Amino acid sequence: MQLFLVEVAARRPKDRIAMILDGPGWHRSSTLKIPRNMLLISLPTYAPELNPVEHLWDELLREKTFGNVLFDSIEALEEHLEVSLKAMELNTQKVHSIVAWTWFISALLR
Repeated sequence: MQLFLVEVAARRPKDRIAMILDGPGWHRSSTLKIPRNMLLISLPTYAPELNPVEHLWDELLREKTFGNVLFDSIEALEEHLEVSLKAMELNTQKVHSIVAWTWFISALLR
């Protein structure tokens, strides 16, 4: 999780990042060093519908790039995932349209 936080923060050094976290213990570890440009927000237990990344996964990855695809190897799957994630990262308008819910943005601006 620490490597992920560092990587995300480094890719967007000029942005303020609000990252929504669900329940796994590694999301709540007291040893995490949160990057300066990042805010971690924990969801209530058993509320996956509130997690914006679930909607990204459904809309951009599962349905659009992984639906009905058979991979010859785990390496092929990983390569496809890497390409798909990079395309998603670059499509900020589409990502914004899926995750920038009014109630969420309002809460961040308080």
